[in-house]
Amino acid sequence: MSDPTTADPVDRHRERAPGDDPGRVPDVPTLMEVAARAGVSRSVASRALNNARNVSPAKREAVARAASELGYVPNATARALATSTVGSVVLAVSGDDPALFGDPFFSQVLIGVAGALDRSELDLTLMLASSARGQARLERVLRSRRSDGVMLMALRGDDPLNRVAAATELPVVLGGRPLHGDARWYVDVDNRGGARLATEHLLGSGCRRIATISGPADLQASVARYQGFVDAMAVGRLPSDWIEHADFSYESGARAMTRLLAAHPDIDGVFAASDNMAAGALSALKAAGRRVPEDVAVVGFDDLEIARRTEPALTTISQPIRGLGQEMATMLVRLIDGESPSPIILPTRLVVRGSAPGGRA
Repeated sequence: MSDPTTADPVDRHRERAPGDDPGRVPDVPTLMEVAARAGVSRSVASRALNNARNVSPAKREAVARAASELGYVPNATARALATSTVGSVVLAVSGDDPALFGDPFFSQVLIGVAGALDRSELDLTLMLASSARGQARLERVLRSRRSDGVMLMALRGDDPLNRVAAATELPVVLGGRPLHGDARWYVDVDNRGGARLATEHLLGSGCRRIATISGPADLQASVARYQGFVDAMAVGRLPSDWIEHADFSYESGARAMTRLLAAHPDIDGVFAASDNMAAGALSALKAAGRRVPEDVAVVGFDDLEIARRTEPALTTISQPIRGLGQEMATMLVRLIDGESPSPIILPTRLVVRGSAPGGRA
């Protein structure tokens, strides 16, 4: 990967005006100044100046006018370098289940990504890369430079896409931190803080025999949410070993709740690490004759549409899912533009509804 601290790929120069001090370096307009005057992003300005693809006529005209007014002139060598970009990025997902496209979490991330890229006029290619064939296809795309960068979603601990990401010289942005190793560029949410907030709410409601339904153990988000549960229980000086693992689905949440009831019939509170699992837990509690929230209070995580449709409606931790996609795409555009942004952790907040309203005796 090229050094992000190097100069803009488009060189600028202006002739010195008569009467200028020959020892004084004249003010040279920057690409950012051209972009600001034209009202576009830096990447759009660069592509417009170099006659690259994916720039609307209106924006191309605005950039040309701004460059003329500022005296910004790209040279031929820099033009050849700048047009080596292809104007597209990849969003790769380690999964090939058709249900993925109906997953409300993924759909919101995708909407956020598409919205951010629309402002930069980069094309988006979606690649499902769970199979060996899919991973090989992604590697070929990255190796042949048919993309300017890649976004990877929620990699598991042993995910082969970790190797693909490590091997490419293109900029890579992760949606969620990896379980192992250090990622240079990622966007994540405050999973640990959100889970702590959820558990504190259960404790504040009077619950003392609290269990958690955790997600897959090889996902960093699952680990962080369990850690947040442990943090809150430790402050309350209560055990945190009532745990069942599931896979973020409704069905797995119901099965996990059934196991918890069998092992701990006196349970009075549950933190489920996703809304889908929490909805499944509500179903299992109803089947077992347990009232929610009178007998068992339940808190989820995500604030998906299902949280508003359960009976009772689900108290949950809201995370900015669409914002996650927007920030991933924005970070990748900045990397393509030669910047070096810092990782981002997005905040979470508690949304109180009927499944754990608070104020229990």
